[in-house]
Amino acid sequence: MLDGIQLTLLIGALLPEPVPQALVDALQSAQVTSQAGERSGFQLVFGVGKGAPGVGALLEQGYFDPPRRVVIVAMVNGSPNVLMDGVITRHDLAPSNEPGQSKLTVTGEDLSRMLDLIDFSWLIKYPAMPAEARVALILAKYAMYGIVPAIVPSIMIDVPLPTDTIPGHRGTDLQYLNLLAQRVGYVFYLQPGPLPGMNIAYWGPEIRVGVPQAALVVNSDAHSNVESMSFSFDGFAKTLNVILILLKETHIPIPIPVPDVNPISPPLGPRMPVPLRIEPMTGLAKFTPIQAALIAIARAARTADVVSGSGSLDVVRYGQLLQARQLVEVRGAGLPHDGWHYVKSVTHQIKPGEFKQSFTLARNAFMPWTGG
Repeated sequence: MLDGIQLTLLIGALLPEPVPQALVDALQSAQVTSQAGERSGFQLVFGVGKGAPGVGALLEQGYFDPPRRVVIVAMVNGSPNVLMDGVITRHDLAPSNEPGQSKLTVTGEDLSRMLDLIDFSWLIKYPAMPAEARVALILAKYAMYGIVPAIVPSIMIDVPLPTDTIPGHRGTDLQYLNLLAQRVGYVFYLQPGPLPGMNIAYWGPEIRVGVPQAALVVNSDAHSNVESMSFSFDGFAKTLNVILILLKETHIPIPIPVPDVNPISPPLGPRMPVPLRIEPMTGLAKFTPIQAALIAIARAARTADVVSGSGSLDVVRYGQLLQARQLVEVRGAGLPHDGWHYVKSVTHQIKPGEFKQSFTLARNAFMPWTGG
């Protein structure tokens, strides 16, 4: 690998172990994608043939059969970064008549795939248990994968009375965790690390505050640390969401605007685009007023990102790994697009002698804050 960067690959049934040296030598490329709101995934490409006889033997032994666990760790400047902790979902073999051109492609997803296997609908009941307790109970089943719950209590903890209702499980564990999160305007995802074999199961609000990562610098000669970067703005995507409140006395619906910024998802710049469309927010009638308000605010905040960006960088020049689901500062792109951005997705592209990242950014405003 590159100076200051070392890639470690571990594979196993439940507790992954370092792969044989023959597999390390046969690895041609690795790609890992982490993204907000979607399941993360990976893809490994190995050379197969006379130059790598060990790969074919391992394939015959079922070494790459689903759901074998895979952990990918990148050591960058002495700091371990767990890029992926997941399971193999499929593998594809592409034989070739050309020497050294046969390839084995191993594809997988993060460990949330293992939470999406069994439909427990109505088989499990949760008497007198708020959503937070249900989340903790569900995640306890997956402690063998090193999953540690990080549960943020919602503003209104609802403890259902058994005399009124007993909540039942709906769908798979992953589907139910996402459903419980959506009901209070939260998100759920697995974050690999901080150590190999560990995972943080986050159930809480999508947070867009905190210390931004090292700045992405463009158009600054020797100070530039990105290879490419572009931005776009869809002016008609900005929508003012409203909730219709029906007054019992008059039966006249009153539209209440829903703010698209809040303390944990503030404006990332001083100039907010003006909404050009107005739409009612539906699907909230079955919730209590407080629940409906929380869900509406969370939805509005997620749809306020009308400024998007994309680009690529070389990890050696950047000096660290850009992380998804965090803030990053942009410099040199011009005043409208300089400032803080939310990193929606990062794709790690690793080859012998090369480690690059492609990324997408999201923003709900223009211009940098003073001193930002």
